[in-house]
Order: sequence, then structure tokens, then C-alpha cells
Amino acid sequence: MNQKMNSQLLQFAKSMRHVATDAENLLWQILRAKRFMNLKFRRQHVIQPYIVDFYCHEIGLVIELDGGQHGMDDAIEYDTERTKFLEALGFVVVRYWNHDVLGRMEMILEHLWQVCCKLKNTFP
Repeated sequence: MNQKMNSQLLQFAKSMRHVATDAENLLWQILRAKRFMNLKFRRQHVIQPYIVDFYCHEIGLVIELDGGQHGMDDAIEYDTERTKFLEALGFVVVRYWNHDVLGRMEMILEHLWQVCCKLKNTFP
């Protein structure tokens, strides 16, 4: 990808940090500053050609938060292709619904803890 496009993607990712959803903001308060399992997470991180919601380089984890629009047929297809692309690069992708993050955070964190423990033990 050319440098100009890369710069535009990075700028767009940066701008997205200022218009985060309530669910993204809530999860970020838990993930930021190595508060969760002492892992460094980034938000709105560019993995070309995509911008992922949360990313942990140390264990190769991508976390995506989905709103209701992700339940539509074309969005399901897009998300499936996006996940396949990221997994082909060696990343593990987990997806959570915004309403679960907002209403069932304990369940989300328990699942995320299990995923991270598994990856910390197996990631090269």
C-alpha cells in the first residue's frame, strides 16, 4: 500500500479514537495501560487494510466489538472475510456484541481472560 494511503488510514484510525462507542470506551478503561493481565492493548489499530478495535501484539489478539449493524447479511459477510484475512496473518480474532460488553461485562472478561491465558502459553 502506498505511503499516502497508509497515512490516511492511520489518520482515520486516530480520529476514530475520539468517536468511540460506549462499549469501546468501557472496554478500553479495562484494557488500557496494561490493566488487564499486564498486556499492552492498542485501540483503533491499523492492520492493513483494516482498522481493528483492539489489538495486543504480545499475544497476537484482535478484539472486535460489534453493534447491531453487524447482524445484517452484508456486514456478516464482510466481517467473515475480515476475520479470515486477519487469521491468515496469524492473529486470533474474538468478537463481542456491544450490548454484551455494556450489560454482561463479567462474562466478556472471563472469556477474554481464558483466551489471553491460552495465547500467552502458546504464542511464539
